[in-house]
Amino acid sequence: MSILKEFKEFAVKGNVVDLAVGIIIGAAFGKIVTSVVADVIMPPIGLLIGGVDFSDLVITLKAAEGASPAVVISIGKFLQTVIDFTIIAFAVFLLIKVINKVKAKEPAAVVTPPQELLLTEIRDLLRDKK
Repeated sequence: MSILKEFKEFAVKGNVVDLAVGIIIGAAFGKIVTSVVADVIMPPIGLLIGGVDFSDLVITLKAAEGASPAVVISIGKFLQTVIDFTIIAFAVFLLIKVINKVKAKEPAAVVTPPQELLLTEIRDLLRDKK
């Protein structure tokens, strides 16, 4: 089997395509959540704590000297990333919870035993009747 043919079979399998779609949707969802956090949630929080803009919140380790820039820890960007993660994790939790509820409502599939097991049981029942 040629490598190209093997790759084609691998690439068009349902799992690979589903994974690709999930990654694309996840990236788009991440951008939406980032915008919600940065543009909707953080401004009121900043206003409540005295008008602090979290993106500008830094801890300066070394001030700028001449041509060398300042060395800072961007604590505001970190806080925004933590809030982004928390919102995304909560949204995924809710999504999984809804999916599990929908799956729970589906009737359980009837599991049929293998044919050999059924034949063995029939044989044993016939043997017991003798």
